Amino acid sequence: MANTYTAITKQDGDWWIGWIEEVPGVNCQEKTREELLESLRITLKEALEFNREEAIQAAATGYTEVSLSV
Repeated sequence: MANTYTAITKQDGDWWIGWIEEVPGVNCQEKTREELLESLRITLKEALEFNREEAIQAAATGYTEVSLSV
């Protein structure tokens, strides 16, 4: 099951800029809206994977993973 996130997008002159509302630091800028949405998807995926790896490293050993729904 895929998670859903909110992309905030805006055209600013010749550029499209966007942010993922739920994940600070995930933002992109592209020439078209379609390119922007694809860049946001890629950047979000990378950020989530990085955050996951960082959390696992911080926990070291003996940790458990629990799925949470909000």
